[in-house]
This record gives sequence, C-alpha cells and structure tokens, in this order.
Amino acid sequence: MLVGERRELLLARLAADGKVLAKDVAAELGVSEDSIRRDLRDLAAAGLCQRVYGGALPASPAVADYARRGSIAVDGKDRVAAAAAGLVRPGSTVILDGGTTTLAVTRALPRDLAATVVTHSPTVAAALLDHHGIEVFLLGGRLFRHSAVTCGAAAAEAAQAISADVFLLGVTGVHPEAGLTTGDADEAAMKRTLARRAADTYVLASAEKLGAASRFTVLPFADIAGVITDAGEDDQNVQKLAAMGVAVTAA
Repeated sequence: MLVGERRELLLARLAADGKVLAKDVAAELGVSEDSIRRDLRDLAAAGLCQRVYGGALPASPAVADYARRGSIAVDGKDRVAAAAAGLVRPGSTVILDGGTTTLAVTRALPRDLAATVVTHSPTVAAALLDHHGIEVFLLGGRLFRHSAVTCGAAAAEAAQAISADVFLLGVTGVHPEAGLTTGDADEAAMKRTLARRAADTYVLASAEKLGAASRFTVLPFADIAGVITDAGEDDQNVQKLAAMGVAVTAA
C-alpha cells in the first residue's frame, strides 16, 4: 500500500471509529508502528488529526481562526445558543465564555431580559450593548487574539471576584475518551478558572465538536452540569456520553 493510500485509510478510520490505534493498524497492514506514527505525525501537522498516546483522534474544525469559525456550523450553533439562552434566568448572573457559539447566545437572549453577564470576551460584551436590561462586566487582561478573549494573570485575578449562577462554556472538542479540550493552554486555564466561579457549568457543543479533540484538557465531565448539542440521539458520541452519565440536552 502506498503512503498516500495508507493515510487516506487512517483518515477514513478516524471518521468511522472516532480514533486510530497505531498498533492495531500496523498489524492489520503489515507495516511497522513507526510507519503509522510517522503518518499520524504528518497528518497532525496538516491539522487533520490530534495525536494522542498510542494513536490519534479526530481534530476539531473549531481550532481555525476566529473569523473562519464564524462560518462553521452556523445553524447548529444557533440551535445550541437558543437552548443555552433558556438557562439565563431573569435576575441571574451568568458567565459567557468567548467564541462564536456564545456570541450566538447574545443574539438569542430576550431584549427585555434583566440579568448580569460577566465575560472575558470583548466581542460578546459589545454584542450586548443593545440589551439595556443586562449589566455587563468585562474582565480585562492579555488579549488572546485567536479566540478574542482575555487570558493570563490579570484576567484570572479579576475572575476571583465573581460568583455566578451559570457558566456557558465553549470548547473545541468533546470526546468521550479525551474529554473537554481546547487548543491553547492559557485559554484552557482561564476556562477552568471561570468554571470554578459558577454554580453550574454547561458546555456548548455544536455537532462538529463531538468526537473531536484538541491539545489541552479544560475540565473532566464530572465537573460540568451538562452538554448542550444539536447532534441527534443516534449520534454515537451522544450515546457514549449518556452511557457515561453525562447529561446531554438536545438543541
């Protein structure tokens, strides 16, 4: 089998099975594990998979730059956002993460809603300017341009003053084995900090993020109240999450 054919097979297995184990594929094809690991390394460098110990997982399309992410799964994000907006009760305090799905949440919030929103996303804060009943607190710090959010020590310190009812968390990957992940270590740390400031954390995950993984773990499933997704009940990742005891809300 040619190298190109082997890599096409690896990508097909990732799509069908949600993971590739280098040892198993090497035995099946009669090649060395080093050859498969080299293939996976090259595929990962091209952004086509996420390498993990022993093999690889599907890469998330949500690691693209902020402008490009705005055109990915728009309908799915709007459905997830509409369901998530229902968690923001009148008089409550909610933390909105950065990202295109939480930006969609701002559009789904009722115009006459009276609530408090805390965010480290200037984009999300600006989108709430016309919601006159919502008091907005913007956390300052170093701007992480990839996701248009503030991170670092100053942002984390500012977050310590918050006590919120709900945190609406965005991630780039929701995988039954790899967990909740994102592509940047500092951003993952900021998400963990914000989650510790809310009574309940809900993950906003349009279908393309299910079964995908990125480099850095955000939280274990045990630390969240649930996942909101537009993926159907027949989705294998939804079924696996439910079997693990993770509350999944259909959007």
